[in-house]
Amino acid sequence: MKVIIVDDDSLVISALETIVESAGHDVVATGKDGTEAIELFREHHPDVLMMDIRMKEMNGIEASKKIIEAHGAANILLVTTFKDEEYISEALSLGVKGYLLKDNYKGIVPAINAVASGNMVFDSEIVQSFNKQEIKSNIGFEELTNRELEILELVAEGMSNKEISETLFISEGTVRNYISTMLSKLHLSTRTQLVVMYYKHGK
Repeated sequence: MKVIIVDDDSLVISALETIVESAGHDVVATGKDGTEAIELFREHHPDVLMMDIRMKEMNGIEASKKIIEAHGAANILLVTTFKDEEYISEALSLGVKGYLLKDNYKGIVPAINAVASGNMVFDSEIVQSFNKQEIKSNIGFEELTNRELEILELVAEGMSNKEISETLFISEGTVRNYISTMLSKLHLSTRTQLVVMYYKHGK
């Protein structure tokens, strides 16, 4: 698995590199800011991009936005010391696949593996820090049909549209339509927000 690590602290990069490589993954490049992250992603097309948020030239949120716009399938894992709700909200709206705190060393490798497999990962402390009232205002699971709830559970398990279609014997287009309908009903904008809402209020 190819991994890129971007952080403005060389000691953090060294520590993360050691953890990632000890798990048998290849760190193909490292960078110190969002601008470098964009160039490195374009050059290497990694399986996972691990990136800090607060960096001088361009922060991780802005870099994530540009990378996802250019490479829709980008697997970005934000690894940071900040659990500020504003950052979390922005990351969710962009479609970032994971948000992990740096002190969660044991969670780094499992998070990389999960994100590379198409799953979404959020540090338990991150989930607990979401503005409960803000998300609660969007709760409307009673508006979902049984079929929509069934698909929502599979989305929350990290299944892709293709995997869901094969499991339920329906087309990928039908799965996409169901997900779009759920997002509309729940006043959400991304698949990631749907998963977070499910685990926080619906599971």
